[in-house]
Amino acid sequence: MRIAYWIVTVLLAALIGLSGIPDILRIPEAVQVFSHLGYPSYLLPFIGVAKVLGAIAIVYPGFPQLKEWAYAGITFDLIGAFYSHVSVGDPASGWVPPLVGLALTFGSYFLYHKTRGAK
Repeated sequence: MRIAYWIVTVLLAALIGLSGIPDILRIPEAVQVFSHLGYPSYLLPFIGVAKVLGAIAIVYPGFPQLKEWAYAGITFDLIGAFYSHVSVGDPASGWVPPLVGLALTFGSYFLYHKTRGAK
């Protein structure tokens, strides 16, 4: 159970953490996607930092309350990304990645609580 937890959690942390870096750096592609979705570019660094901190929080041992907040933030971010892509009429290539992220988030969260109860 612990091995499954760490595999899913590391995949989630990589997805979220690595998607935050272009936001922090305001990479032109990230700015273009954000603009396409109708959001102001000044939010990019804020969301990018939140993503990186959330990714760190879910892999860092301890601080269970912080981990809960990180899972919630990641969930809100991914639901918002899914909704935004669907709302602007993007094809599945735009809204499937947030769904994959949500599946990883739910899997990691479920396994986190399973492994915590097994102590």
